[in-house]
Parts: sequence; structure tokens; C-alpha cells
Amino acid sequence: MTAHGSNQTRHWQALDAAHHVHPFSDTAALNKEGVRVITRAKGVYLWDSDGKQIIDGMAGLWCVQVGYGNEELAEAGYEALKTLPYYNHFFKTSNPYTIELAAKLAGLLPDGHERVLFANSGSEANDSAVKIVWYYNNLLGRPKKKKIIGRLHGYHGVTVASGSLTGLPAVHADFDLPIQNIIHTNSPSYYHYAEGNETPEEFCARIVKSLEELIVREGADTIAAFIAEPVMGAGGVIVPPPGYFDRIQPILKKHDILFIVDEVITGFGRTGEMFGSFTYNLKPDMLTCAKALSSSYLPISALLITDKINDVLAEGSVKHGAFAHGVTYSAHPVCAAVALETLAIYEERKIVDHVKKVSPRLQEGLRALQNHPLVGEARGIGLVGAVELTQNKSGKQAFDPKNGVGNYVQSRALEYGVIVRNMRDAVAVCPPLIIDEAQIDELVEGLRRALDDGLAHARKQGWVS
Repeated sequence: MTAHGSNQTRHWQALDAAHHVHPFSDTAALNKEGVRVITRAKGVYLWDSDGKQIIDGMAGLWCVQVGYGNEELAEAGYEALKTLPYYNHFFKTSNPYTIELAAKLAGLLPDGHERVLFANSGSEANDSAVKIVWYYNNLLGRPKKKKIIGRLHGYHGVTVASGSLTGLPAVHADFDLPIQNIIHTNSPSYYHYAEGNETPEEFCARIVKSLEELIVREGADTIAAFIAEPVMGAGGVIVPPPGYFDRIQPILKKHDILFIVDEVITGFGRTGEMFGSFTYNLKPDMLTCAKALSSSYLPISALLITDKINDVLAEGSVKHGAFAHGVTYSAHPVCAAVALETLAIYEERKIVDHVKKVSPRLQEGLRALQNHPLVGEARGIGLVGAVELTQNKSGKQAFDPKNGVGNYVQSRALEYGVIVRNMRDAVAVCPPLIIDEAQIDELVEGLRRALDDGLAHARKQGWVS
């Protein structure tokens, strides 16, 4: 095991290797190298057990919007813990925090999203959306209308249903996913899938046409819903081509297909609007959010549904005696209290306005990296973006995944005190929304140095000339 320094670090590494199963990790390699132990955080910075300061260019997992060490959130949680540490909301009970939060969320969205179902993670929120889509159509007497369309490279979670919606092969492999009634359509990545000399508009028209062809081929009477992130996150920060959603939404309406928008990453300011749905003029029937709902200080997620859907669910309660769905910790009062305070911070500190002010600095910095020999494309919106690594800029040739060039760049960035995330050789940044322009420059410079090291490494291995 590689030691980072102190005896305490080595002790923690040994315990972690012996007992902790890490998600989305190469366990053998991780146990050999030893984990980096993060011991404290403040603002946009982390410190490890050896005292190294690191700028968190990924806001944890796309989620710590207001940064670390926020005292208002800590106090809100502490007061709720003292007042009402837990009570369920199953049996004709509720609590002030949950009631106020539901009303606040309903007020953030137009178009009658008046009902909110709480859970603990984005995966659970999307899982709930699947169940409600099926329940809704059964109650309407449409038992065949059950298929839900996800997208290649989309990410919606890892539970059995949400993992099936996800369009990443690694989430499916050997897990027996996707399950029945989940199908996938094309990714909107122009960089990866444009054919010949297609313009972005021509590419957009083609993939939207293929979606409608899929609907017709499967039978519109069997297609219940379509789910999409406004901007794909874990699939590589894929920004949709112009007009993509404008073309899709009328098709969904034409075929009576519910539109589920996954705002787990894009919600609460990330794109420069309160929701990515506002950025792209989306009109969802259902919307899921999590992560930034509490700035991830405590686990909470929400599924927002229209009155049209809720009215059918209410009829189901009459038929069955209850709406038989929910989990122990959903609408947890302490989590709801922290989420309420988080929403207050967004409003009082004008976080969305701040994102609009500083995000051009990030996007300009990323675009400047597009001139780097290792970068095929720089893309992003608001305070999220990525650089796509390439073996050949003119031919958009990807590296062999076994070469691990993206992982190498990610590891070098960490040595320079910057956390970025590699996803299929797309290296992403998604910092806390409180980041300032000087810190953005620090983040981009660390990534640039890591790309230089990645290029030198690739040349040494003979992968690029």
C-alpha cells in the first residue's frame, strides 16, 4: 500500500482497504494504492489527512453548490435535530419542515407542478418516477403503455429501475440490466455521433427523427415516458445541440408520452438558471432533483409531478386504499430543514446571478484548452464543462480505454491540487456555485498542467506523435 505520509493516514488506508466497498472504483487498484483521506473542507477547498489543500473542481459529486462549512446549514440541521430528529409521514402525519419545503419547491416551477414526493437520492427519485409512470397508466386502463425511453450515455442512477434508465454500459454489465420496458435512443453528442459533414442542425434533425421512428416502431401505445437530463452529466457533460428539445417535446405530446426531466445535476443554478428546464424551455410532466436541494449536506431528493398526474394517483388511492409507495427516511424533517435553508441561501445570496456573472470565465478557460494537442473538444454551460481527450484532433480518434489517459490526467490534476473527474476520456469540472473568478483560474490552470502531463505520458507510450 502506498503511504501518503503520516502513520494516521496509513492506518485509515489499511482500515478502508479491509472493510470499505467503494462505488464506481477499481477495488484492486484502489486497495493497492490506498485512498486519499479527506479530513476537512471549507468553501471550495478540501484538505487531506496529510494537510494538502485541494480545490474541489467537482463540488463533491456535482452537488455541493454553496461550498463547504456553511454555518447556516449546520445550524438549521442542528436546530431541527434538537426539535424533531425524526418522524415518518406515512400515517396521516407530516411536519413543518417538509410541508414548507414542498410548498417552496412547488412555487419554483411553473405549469402546475404542485405535488412533491420526497426520497433520499436521485436514484430513488427516478426509481419513483418509473413506478408512478407504470401506476398512472395502469389506473388509466392502459396496461400496455409501459415502456420508458432513456438515452445512450444518459445517467439517472444505479438502482434496478434507475440503473436501467441509465445509458452507460458499465452500469448494466453483469447486473442483468436494463430490465424489461426500458429502451434507449441516441445520445445528443454532436462530437461523437455526427456523420460526415453534418451541421449541428442536421445532426439534431436526424437523431430526433430516429427517436420518433423508435416510438412508431415500438408502438406509441406502448411508450409511456421519455427521460432526459437537460445537460448529460456523468455521460460526459453533453450539451444538447440547438433546437434538440424544441423538436422532441411536440413529438412526445403528439404520442401522449410523459416527459420526465432529470435535474439531479442541473437543478438549482448549475446552468445559469434555477433549473436546466428554464435554460432549454422544457415543459416536464415530472421533474426529479436531489444533490443541490440540500447542497448535499444531508441526503434528500424530490420528484415533482403535475396535478394531472396526481389526480390519477388520488383515484388509485380510492381504488387500493392507499398510495403504497414510500421509504422510511423520505421527507426526513432534518434533511427538509437543511434543504429549506439551502433554498433560502440561493435566493438571499443571488446564487443564480453569481453563476451568470462568473461562468463565462470558466467557459472561456475551457475553450482556451481546446487548442491543447490532447483536447478534441471543450464544451459546457454555466458552471459545468468538460474537455474531450483525443488521440487525433482532426479525426476525433479516441484513446484505447485500456490506456487510461483520462484517469492519468485526473490523477495528475490532483497532484496539482485540483479535483476533476474523468468519464470515458472526457475530463469534467463542476465546481461549487460560490466559486470566484480567481479560483476558476486556479482550477483551469491545474487542469491545463495535468493535460500537459497527459500529453507527455501519451507521447512517451507512443500513443500520440
